[in-house]
Amino acid sequence: MWFFANRIIKRYHRGHHGPHDHHHGGGHDVETKKSGTREIKVVRRVLDANDIMAGRMRAVFAEKGVFVLNMMSSPGSGKTTTLQKTLARIMPGLRCAVIVGDICTTVDADRLALSGAPVVQINTDEFGGDCHLAAHVVEKAVADLDLDNIDLLIVENIGNLVCPAEFDIGEDKRVVVLSVTEGEDKPAKYPLMFRECDATLLNKIDLLPYLDFDMDLARTSIANIHPGMPVFEISAKTEAGFDDWIAWLEAQVKEKLKG
Repeated sequence: MWFFANRIIKRYHRGHHGPHDHHHGGGHDVETKKSGTREIKVVRRVLDANDIMAGRMRAVFAEKGVFVLNMMSSPGSGKTTTLQKTLARIMPGLRCAVIVGDICTTVDADRLALSGAPVVQINTDEFGGDCHLAAHVVEKAVADLDLDNIDLLIVENIGNLVCPAEFDIGEDKRVVVLSVTEGEDKPAKYPLMFRECDATLLNKIDLLPYLDFDMDLARTSIANIHPGMPVFEISAKTEAGFDDWIAWLEAQVKEKLKG
């Protein structure tokens, strides 16, 4: 298994910018306009190369019948453990592959490769490390996968509750993992992530007896940001709550495979 993992994991050392200079979305164009006797610099987004690439990838995934899940979270939420337990439940019923985003290690990819699923690593450590995955690096990683033999491609994005939500990577659905150890205020503090995702996994509920986490407040906050979004209370450690999460995921994949 380790030989298999080592053979398939690749690194893509690239970064179009540092972790937080926030020239996101394909850059901006500065246009000069005249207003009366004054010249005003107008900054507007004129080229979103990422969205073009994401659209191209989405077309490829549709042609191949591959469902793509973009999983995002802050560091330490338990995202990798959740994926390990998820893969153990849905394979081999679903043919899965994983793309792992990380700044400079293969730690998570090594763990996920133990599932037997093909795993491709993307590292963004050049220039200090990008804080997100963009469509063009996912496109390169996909080139090393046999899409004809994949039903579900899971992209484990880089741990960050802000930037990954801004980048379309051609996915079908987005899921955010929020651990109860992070506090119930995170949805309100990072609303974009919860607005852009299709489901929330509230992880580490086995620790609730030891925390002051207000589940009702967290759910209300999420509902205010994204009404109707499914919220699954899970424990990746004990697999509590996994039945509903797995059922939701399998339903999403099968719906696309029918199409």
